[in-house]
Amino acid sequence: MNSSLPFCIFFLFVISACIKVSLADCDNLQDICPTAPGKRTIFINGFPCKDPATINASDFRSSKVSRAGDTDNFFGSAVNIVTAEEFIGLNTLGLSISRTDLAVDGLVPPHSHPRASEMFFVSKGLVVAGFIDTKNQLFQKILSEGDVFVFPRGLLHFCLNIGFEAASAFSVHNGQNPGMVSINGAMFQPDIKMVDRLKKTLLSLSKLEVNRFENLTLPWF
Repeated sequence: MNSSLPFCIFFLFVISACIKVSLADCDNLQDICPTAPGKRTIFINGFPCKDPATINASDFRSSKVSRAGDTDNFFGSAVNIVTAEEFIGLNTLGLSISRTDLAVDGLVPPHSHPRASEMFFVSKGLVVAGFIDTKNQLFQKILSEGDVFVFPRGLLHFCLNIGFEAASAFSVHNGQNPGMVSINGAMFQPDIKMVDRLKKTLLSLSKLEVNRFENLTLPWF
């Protein structure tokens, strides 16, 4: 038997363990770590902590999502994502929040969050929400007040107001800075005809009351 075989097995085990550790999220090293105020002079994966002697209860309260966003725009929607940079008490907790407001027929076009999944809670109105997986399968549902829908990390998702009044939703993201990648913003200029086609397609699919559509092609921008 080759004498180097046990060493190779041990080496592979160590490498596997190191990879597993490096891919895991870091645990907190302290109970709380609100973001330090002022201009950043060092750049790290996150934000420096505030002086512990100055931490108070106000650091863990925010009114950033208390007011409706401005939906007087092309899509009739507004999305306000609040991260640890604006809500300092979120720092190191692996969380962020957001508010979505939709005018009648308002649409949040397909987009993704590369660094977080999203739990979407409808607080007002009637909304179609869905996502598309890597097999080009569409999963969507009609949500009413009090319903919750989950958008998996990195997958394209959207929501459309199909009610007769403005709609609002609040979200929690399991990432301190979820990021946002929008297809229309990165590659195409919005076109009113294309937006109307997408709205009509989503609305017609919602009336079928099917939970899953395979090999579906949606009109993009």
